[in-house]
Amino acid sequence: MEENVVCGRNAVLELLKAGQPVHKILLRNEKNADRNSDILYLAKEKGIPYQFVDNSVLNKHSLGEKHQGVVAFAAAKEYVEPQDILELAREKGEDPFILVLDGIEDPHNLGALLRTADAAGVHGVVIPKRRSAGLTPAVGRASAGALAYVPVARVSNLVQTLKFFQEQGCWVAGAETGGQDVYRTDLTGPRVIVIGGEDKGLSRLVKETCDVIVSLPMHGKMTSLNASVAGSLIMYEVRRQRNQGLYDTTCQSLP
Repeated sequence: MEENVVCGRNAVLELLKAGQPVHKILLRNEKNADRNSDILYLAKEKGIPYQFVDNSVLNKHSLGEKHQGVVAFAAAKEYVEPQDILELAREKGEDPFILVLDGIEDPHNLGALLRTADAAGVHGVVIPKRRSAGLTPAVGRASAGALAYVPVARVSNLVQTLKFFQEQGCWVAGAETGGQDVYRTDLTGPRVIVIGGEDKGLSRLVKETCDVIVSLPMHGKMTSLNASVAGSLIMYEVRRQRNQGLYDTTCQSLP
């Protein structure tokens, strides 16, 4: 697929709302034009060219992705630096809340995690340059537009990046089976959450760099959850503790 193509109503709409540069929008030529009135309104307001085309044209540009009758040609999403994420948190007057993904290769999992990261108030996401899905159109669609809002840093060495965050005062919590109960762990303060890949989990050096390993309690026959589901639950536990201001007195302190 073309790198700068965004498919789907929600993804395109959020792209426009976020003020991301869009070169052109293609819409399916259909009777129910009101269906995309919100997209058309923003396109006109921002002076973005748009065109009504046959479905075959949309299929050609989307290359198999579900376009829902809307395709946008947008400037590629630019990666940020880890330092930029810390500065964003400081500008907001908040403790840094950062998600690090150690080898998430499924675009749909990455998109889902970005969507939750935006909803949970994560300041930024870090992914490795190798063994990871990049910011492709499929990721943008899976994120339902959240990709336009969440800063993403792409780094060569996750371990060095985690150590950098630790030097800046952040605690690093890795998620993996066998760790301490996430609901009995203090996740307040400057926080980095590390989620491992779909099959291999956390890599050895990344795990050794973490200050603590946390796990979700499993009460059924299954021993693990999908990476995006587990990551979403843990992000919202961080958010819950931040909203509460105080955590349960039975929480275990970090070393």
